[in-house]
Amino acid sequence: MKRMRISRIALAAFLAASTSTYALANEQKPMSAEQVADLKKRAIEGIESRAKLAQEMTDSIFSFGELAFQEVETSKYITDILEEGGFTVERGVAGLPTGWVAKWGSGEPVIALGSDIDGLPKTSQKPGVAYHDPMIAGAPGHGEGHNSGQAVNVVAALALKDIMEKDKIPGTIMLWPGVAEELLAGKAYMVRDGVFKDVDAVLFTHVGNNLQTTWGQPNGTGMVSVEYTFSGESAHSAGAPWRGRSALDGVELMNIAWNMKREHLRPEQRSHYVIPDGGDQPNVVPSAATVWYFIREQDFDNISKNFETANTIAEAAAKMSNTTVSRQIVGTAAPRHFNKPMAEAAYANIQQVGLPSWNDDEQAFAKAVQKTVQAKEEGLAVKLKELQPPLEKPESGGSDDIGDISWVVPTITVNYPSNIPGLPGHHWSNAMAMATPIAHKGVVAGSKVVAMTSIDLLTNPELLAKATDYFQNEQQKGQKYVPMLSADDKPQIQKNVEIMATFRPEMQKFYYDPSKYPTYLEQLGIKFPVLEKK
Repeated sequence: MKRMRISRIALAAFLAASTSTYALANEQKPMSAEQVADLKKRAIEGIESRAKLAQEMTDSIFSFGELAFQEVETSKYITDILEEGGFTVERGVAGLPTGWVAKWGSGEPVIALGSDIDGLPKTSQKPGVAYHDPMIAGAPGHGEGHNSGQAVNVVAALALKDIMEKDKIPGTIMLWPGVAEELLAGKAYMVRDGVFKDVDAVLFTHVGNNLQTTWGQPNGTGMVSVEYTFSGESAHSAGAPWRGRSALDGVELMNIAWNMKREHLRPEQRSHYVIPDGGDQPNVVPSAATVWYFIREQDFDNISKNFETANTIAEAAAKMSNTTVSRQIVGTAAPRHFNKPMAEAAYANIQQVGLPSWNDDEQAFAKAVQKTVQAKEEGLAVKLKELQPPLEKPESGGSDDIGDISWVVPTITVNYPSNIPGLPGHHWSNAMAMATPIAHKGVVAGSKVVAMTSIDLLTNPELLAKATDYFQNEQQKGQKYVPMLSADDKPQIQKNVEIMATFRPEMQKFYYDPSKYPTYLEQLGIKFPVLEKK
């Protein structure tokens, strides 16, 4: 044990020496605590001076409401702001038309700031209204809050750029979007295609209802998203059904078998499916049918095992129905694992920033929304969550493809308080606060934490060395990264094309125009907060 401890200290010292851009590359002394504190103070001032930009970005992206792979307006809007701010933008990365990478600065360390950008189907909702009131019935919207994360990062990056220019601080700030996160179908392609190969640390931001971060493996799962398409032969369903071979039979047999198999899978697994194509009409034997599965588990071995089980069941269903079957990977997500030294640094900054001060209107609105969804009427968080060690046995649950990135570079997620506790998630109620003062205040708080933690990483080589040591020697003790994508898999960029083509013309009428209206609420004629339906 003592020998291992000494070797880790030696590794940390070596990494600190090799990555110290101050001591070696630029012959500058490491900054004192007072100097770093001054940089953070200036970062906070730079963010507060951009609170209007944070509000406009949050509201604008909310108004676009674009689905996975179709985040066209969103990506154009963000990259235009970054280019105007002096960042160099590469578009279309990793085969993602709405993917991009924006960079400013030079040399090491490279700090990457990321956040998701896509919305969810059928979650159109007027903001600031505490009851279900879609802007466009059946249209997509930001029913999770992905409209806010890029505002956190862009405002932080612009404030950092000012400081780094003035103080000649070496390093590179990189921004990137989580494309199609709601399908878990973007980040693994970016990892596979080397987008993060030169990155030293990733600060990922995601909307939450408190200001917090975690380390280790959190609750949740990794997963494979896969479509199985069965092919048969059509025939007249009444005239000559014996001449048909029903692809829908293959789909239904697969689903029956999988549902029978659930009893014999680990309780940690989560799996669900939809049938996006079950045929054309009842009097035609379906010649083609598709079922789409999310197969979730808590570690790489069990994800792979369950995926192979599903493949076997699909082949068996094809044989039983006298059809053939093919499969297409849509996306994957690795189980997440977050970096302890980086989380501890971020939490120190979280304690310094604190939660926003919520006024009576904001608390009343939060309680009204909670009442609408029959949740506990506790209002907005007024106490920070503590940084806790990971659970000895994390519980199962949802997935996030930030997990893939967390296995190739030291990574943490910073949650910021732009939404309301107690909501069901992936639901129109989760959109209610996302273009209101609640969201705006939460974005500013999150941006301060991101900027301050970036300053720690830029000015403290020892922190990066500790983060690297944890990543190499602690995180990867129990399991190693297992990429689920093959070299032949391609992003399924055709997803949601038809839905957006249907709704976008009407949604465009609701795009936010900040040149005419101070806030999106004012553009919509909503006097915040609207607590009850008249």
